[in-house]
Amino acid sequence: MSSRLMSYSLRMPGSRAAGARFAGVRLSGTRLPWGSLLALAAVAVYVAVFAWAMEYRPYDIWGALIVFPLLLTISIPLLSRFSRDEPPWVRRLVIGALVAKLLACFARYWMSFILYEGRADAATYDLVGRAIAPQFRNGDFTVDIGRKVIGTGFIMIVTGIVYAIVGQSLLAGYLVYSWLGFWGLYLFWRAFNVAYPDGDRRRYGKLLFFLPSLLFWPSGIGKDTWMMFTLGLSAYGVALLLVRRRGAFVFLILGAVGTTMVRPHVTVLLLCGLCVGYLLRNRPQQASALGPLRAALGILVLGVGCVLALQQVGSFFGTPGIGAAQANQVIAKTQTQTAQGGSAQAVDDSAALSISPAALPQSLVTVLFRPFPFEAHNIQALVASLEGVVLMGLFVVALPRLKRIPGLLIRRPYVAFVIVYTLVFALAFANIRNFGILTRERVQVFPFVLVLLAVSKPDRTESEKGGSAERRRRRVAGRRTASVAAGSEVEPADQ
Repeated sequence: MSSRLMSYSLRMPGSRAAGARFAGVRLSGTRLPWGSLLALAAVAVYVAVFAWAMEYRPYDIWGALIVFPLLLTISIPLLSRFSRDEPPWVRRLVIGALVAKLLACFARYWMSFILYEGRADAATYDLVGRAIAPQFRNGDFTVDIGRKVIGTGFIMIVTGIVYAIVGQSLLAGYLVYSWLGFWGLYLFWRAFNVAYPDGDRRRYGKLLFFLPSLLFWPSGIGKDTWMMFTLGLSAYGVALLLVRRRGAFVFLILGAVGTTMVRPHVTVLLLCGLCVGYLLRNRPQQASALGPLRAALGILVLGVGCVLALQQVGSFFGTPGIGAAQANQVIAKTQTQTAQGGSAQAVDDSAALSISPAALPQSLVTVLFRPFPFEAHNIQALVASLEGVVLMGLFVVALPRLKRIPGLLIRRPYVAFVIVYTLVFALAFANIRNFGILTRERVQVFPFVLVLLAVSKPDRTESEKGGSAERRRRRVAGRRTASVAAGSEVEPADQ
């Protein structure tokens, strides 16, 4: 009887489908959720490493195991919120860039404290930061760091504030600084989107977030990371100002103050580019009676900012004033201070003590692309030289894009701002004699230079129009030549 029922059930309509569904459920039940298992394994490994580090290592090491996931927990929801109206690739790009930037700080730490055995500026910042952090934690901000605040002293104070928040952990401090460096790059990304919405955003994002120099150097305790953060604030403020959006002066002032507290001469370079971009920005579609007053007020604010920044430059370099003689004095001092170490470059003194525009081509090549591979004397210089070669190749490939720049200077004044800043930066920093120092310093110009590589490609319609116009000109020229030739043949017969 049971065999009959079984055979009958097998012959029932849909029994095969039901069996297949049952088999599918059974088979699917045997599939292992590899993603969940890997996540659980990662958590288990993290907990085990954390417990071991707490037992056998000081907080200076295991403090990073707290700060790293905390920074991710804070940042990923913010990035997701900022990217909610963007294509999916934008969210993947910025979150991947965040993780890469935080991981890069460990490589930066290894170079400073393992490879160079602590012979780095970060060691001094760490030492002073540990000393003043308890005072900051107790609300006492009247500290004496034994030197002037602008420059190195300011980074000491910032490091003390970081340690007062996350604890006295060198690795944790590296993570926080690297996190600030990421947000600086992200602000550059936002500035590009605001001021040049029809540019190649994907190309700019990949170059900006993953160029080795920008990924590595501004990823530790030091001036480079702070400058990347404040330059990003400044660039975003400039972008908002050039497209007439609210909040421009908030970001611009915060960024300018931040750069002035560390490198006031870079603030002057920023203001040079901003003045040109401000003069070229488009007029509003709807004219307002207060328009001229606002323009005059903007020019006044920029002028006051330039004067204040120049005063800080004189104080920073210890010169009695600002002029050609003082500029040459600063250049000579820079060359003397940087003409040491195995990465020192050979410079013609007669040509170097000048910021003449005639030296601009050589200055651009030096700042953006050197050292060349044959000038590298160690692994670090070789890596920097290879990056320079790749960057040079990108400029060659991007020549069709670069041809569009003259037409963008008024339509997209942010491009003019970028170009002017790049030019004056090259003139100011080409006198650094040490390639190791130059490699770190030029990260302050790379986010601006990469804008030129992200100029949108010429539209097919534009190229077709250009081609058709060229063909029309050739046809007209051909007709004129034919008519002239025909006329010359007919004239003797008429005579």
